[in-house]
Amino acid sequence: MRIEAMMTTPEKDFQKQTLQLAEPKAGEVLVRLVASGVCHTDATVLDKTIPVPYPVVLGHEGSGIVEKVGENVTTVKPGDHVVLGFSYCGTCDNCLEGNAGGCENMIPLNFGGKNEHGVTPLATKENEEVSQFFGQSSFATYSTVDEKNVVKVDRDVDLRYLGPFGCGIMTGSGTVLNSLKPEPGDSLVVFGAGAVGLSGLLAAKIAGCHPIIAVDIHDSRLELAKELGATHTINSKNEDPVERIKEITGKGARHSFETTGVPEVTLAALRCLRVRGTCATVAVGKRDLTFNVFNDVVANSLTLRGVIEGDAVPQLIIPKLVTFFKNGQFPIEKLVKFYDLEEVDQAFVDSANGSAIKPILIIDKEYTA
Repeated sequence: MRIEAMMTTPEKDFQKQTLQLAEPKAGEVLVRLVASGVCHTDATVLDKTIPVPYPVVLGHEGSGIVEKVGENVTTVKPGDHVVLGFSYCGTCDNCLEGNAGGCENMIPLNFGGKNEHGVTPLATKENEEVSQFFGQSSFATYSTVDEKNVVKVDRDVDLRYLGPFGCGIMTGSGTVLNSLKPEPGDSLVVFGAGAVGLSGLLAAKIAGCHPIIAVDIHDSRLELAKELGATHTINSKNEDPVERIKEITGKGARHSFETTGVPEVTLAALRCLRVRGTCATVAVGKRDLTFNVFNDVVANSLTLRGVIEGDAVPQLIIPKLVTFFKNGQFPIEKLVKFYDLEEVDQAFVDSANGSAIKPILIIDKEYTA
């Protein structure tokens, strides 16, 4: 079938193209996309931090409505409302242990351009292969995905807000709830008050953390962090965050969550911890980090942990997050800014300059909640 998509090439970040999309085979689902979040991971492809085969259709925070299902699909049917998650194999040790985010095949399945069958459902009108991204390529009007990419959600929730639950919001909240696993009363610091960091902050509030400290360089984001539940905020341009965090907590923080990928920030996230504290990082950055293993980690028995997709299984965590959204515990509407699909370039500009915390592209302009 023919679809419209924003295709990315080495010469141009985004160009609207008519592409061919394969019909769903056994175990696959065709989704009519309503909206898609814009994520920092998409930007890391554009700046060549993460390589993918070109041409490619980016986007990996899709939400939409099931149009058609292939044989043997049992979890969804046409008409169901869904959020699209990342690709995982479901058969490696980590997947079988309940950590799809740690799938041993994460990189090839999400960045290799082809699905687990070694093909891409996307092609140009001239039958040139177009890489699929994260098993979904949601900057398009339709997507053919594996059943494992699809998470059914309640029909009474506005689909325009839900795409980021498939990556950014899942990553932030999952890192806190699944990876750090704070107990009520544990101190937690979030470095970077973007969509991922603020999602982690909201999860820390649900977990009963105290104090919850947000660190950023933008006062507007720190004000929003306070509105969402931060007990303290620190503008790291104006004061030393490590000194201030130790002043607030006494011994240092029990947990820190680093989202920026800036080496100096990662060091601060380590050095602000109390003895036996844990720092979780989800960041993608180009610059190397240099630290003294004994002084910065061993001496205080610290843990530095890398986390992918919040150590989450999308089918388990996304329905919980949607329930939090419905209950007002995850007020995502305070983070988002909507754009038309054709405004994708501006959405990335606004995300980079900080004027939009979580841009969302509206693909189906006729959709109403």
